[in-house]
Amino acid sequence: LKLRRVGNKPVHFVGLAVNGDWEPIVHGGVYTKLQAGVQLATRTTALNELEYSEMVTRLRAVADEIGAEPDVPDMIEVMSEAKTLHRFVAGHDAQLGVNLASTGAPWAMATLIGALESAGFDVRPDGKFVMADKEEGGGTLFTLSTNVTLGADTTSRLTLLLDVPCVAPARDGFGKMVACAKDLVQRLIAAIVDDFDQPLADESLEEIAGQVREFYQDMDAVDIAAGSTRALRLFS
Repeated sequence: LKLRRVGNKPVHFVGLAVNGDWEPIVHGGVYTKLQAGVQLATRTTALNELEYSEMVTRLRAVADEIGAEPDVPDMIEVMSEAKTLHRFVAGHDAQLGVNLASTGAPWAMATLIGALESAGFDVRPDGKFVMADKEEGGGTLFTLSTNVTLGADTTSRLTLLLDVPCVAPARDGFGKMVACAKDLVQRLIAAIVDDFDQPLADESLEEIAGQVREFYQDMDAVDIAAGSTRALRLFS
């Protein structure tokens, strides 16, 4: 099947196998029914009328090829669901940052990169620093930005960033990010500050941790658990 995407929304198919189970379709599989699903929202947009019309048109073409008759839902209902879902995604698109400010001279990039690697960061080809979850198959826990362009010689500010809806609560992304920041304070002679360069005390960090826990509860309440396959698709 060539119908894999409409606009920037992925399309997935499952088939009713001869044993009576619904499963992702595979080459050579035999199915009595097919279901096609299009993602209703992403971080940036909800499925719109043009994308839905394209989906239906292309689905009818697929049905003609295999001798099937499609049963498609009403556009108004689909648009309503897509907008509702996108409102939730937009309202929970939370990225938490913790900043480190040098308390001495700016850090030389050559020295800084070595310190970050020693702290456990992976340096990606695009210059991004990633803290991988060693216990969960290498998924990203949080990232780090040097806040300067590639090729800069020095920086005096680092930002650790947690993509909250994409990290499962059990992985304790925020707790590990704060622990990493405190470790870097010792390695780099720095201070943990907010976006306005005011010191972030432990009490403030614990208050933020409580807000993160509430955020996770909100996601669980609508069956979109943070870090789940569903959350990773929606917050792509």
